[in-house]
Amino acid sequence: MTTLVTGANGFVGKALCERLQRDVPPVRGAVRSLKSELNFVDQIAIGSISYDTDWATALINVQQLVHLAARVHVINDKSTDALAEFRRVNVDGTSALARQAAAAGVRRFVFLSSIKVNGESTEPGQPFTADDAPAPEEPYGFSKDEAEQQLRQIASETGMEVVIIRPPLVYGPGVKANFESMMHWLARGVPLPLANVTNNRRSLVAIDNLVDLIATCLSRPEAANQTFLASDGEDLSTAELLMRMGNAMGYPARLFSMPDALLKIGASVLNKSGIYNRLCGSLQLDITKTRQVLCWTPPLPVDEGLRLAAEGLNAH
Repeated sequence: MTTLVTGANGFVGKALCERLQRDVPPVRGAVRSLKSELNFVDQIAIGSISYDTDWATALINVQQLVHLAARVHVINDKSTDALAEFRRVNVDGTSALARQAAAAGVRRFVFLSSIKVNGESTEPGQPFTADDAPAPEEPYGFSKDEAEQQLRQIASETGMEVVIIRPPLVYGPGVKANFESMMHWLARGVPLPLANVTNNRRSLVAIDNLVDLIATCLSRPEAANQTFLASDGEDLSTAELLMRMGNAMGYPARLFSMPDALLKIGASVLNKSGIYNRLCGSLQLDITKTRQVLCWTPPLPVDEGLRLAAEGLNAH
């Protein structure tokens, strides 16, 4: 049973290919261009993804597929129509792949979506659930929601089983962007004015836990045509995350207190309101459905996931 993984040389893709090649080979990785670090799996270059991408060669003898490749947040995006660019890859490209996969006989299609389909934030104690009505607020979230709708329609028309997974921020060895920046702040001993940010709650997912969930969704019959949320199962305040990440790294977090009103004003002045919302707001996921339907428990505790992320940073 050949498994095709798109975006195979990405952060999640490399970890997933290693897991699947070990547990359920053979694995084929679809990548934009050939990369030597994936020499342990069969690779095929497919270039950019859009409605006219030809997946025929990649889909030969494929029975199950994990679609990770996507257009994600682009720093200093120069496009004049961001939503159109997200739709070209995430909606049109996904729909074209799914229709070709169904025609080629793929039995199960696992799609890595995003919690941004549910929205950008939650009130403490009121987490998102997998069955909430979608409420995306920005182009990436809109495109993932529309892709999910396309996939459900294709599943109903063709009989191909579709599984949708919506993760929050994914962290682990090799993580980039804001999580990597946070680790660098801690390693450099930068004082951070976040000691009072103890009442918010953020759900995260360690890459090992996400990969384990994806593998479970490939193998469990109960996963067919379901939508699941992913997380570590333990939600942290920003202050707690910084302290536990610092402990994992061996660089205790240097936190001091600043009134929330001043944090908000400072973020507004610096045009960083989005960063303020991510640091001080809540984004919680309820994974009860994932646990119950799949009989799944996140195998990696939060502190172990943070330790592995710290080891990855130190290795570089």
